[in-house]
Amino acid sequence: MKKDYDPIDASCREAFDMDSIISLQNEQGEKVLFEFIDLIIYQEKEYVALLPCDTKDDEPGEVVILEIEDNDSMDQESYVSVDDMEILEAVFRLFKERVKDRFEFVD
Repeated sequence: MKKDYDPIDASCREAFDMDSIISLQNEQGEKVLFEFIDLIIYQEKEYVALLPCDTKDDEPGEVVILEIEDNDSMDQESYVSVDDMEILEAVFRLFKERVKDRFEFVD
């Protein structure tokens, strides 16, 4: 997904802190809004933990973990999927430990 700097829609604006909202473009070119939850460093790489804005208050949200990809542009970051399940699970374990006081996780 590429970071997209389009304005944030009103529904997400009401539900989340605007400073923590980012807009990404999915593979189909559609804008998807996420709340930034945490930055995790693992094996000298940076990962972001995001929560989709489109979840209902009574539904559990599913955390999305993406790797921050190095890129020549200083004003824009790129995020890529984590394909290695061992790395993904390790980053998720670190994330859960860091935010255990703020979130309840369902296995």
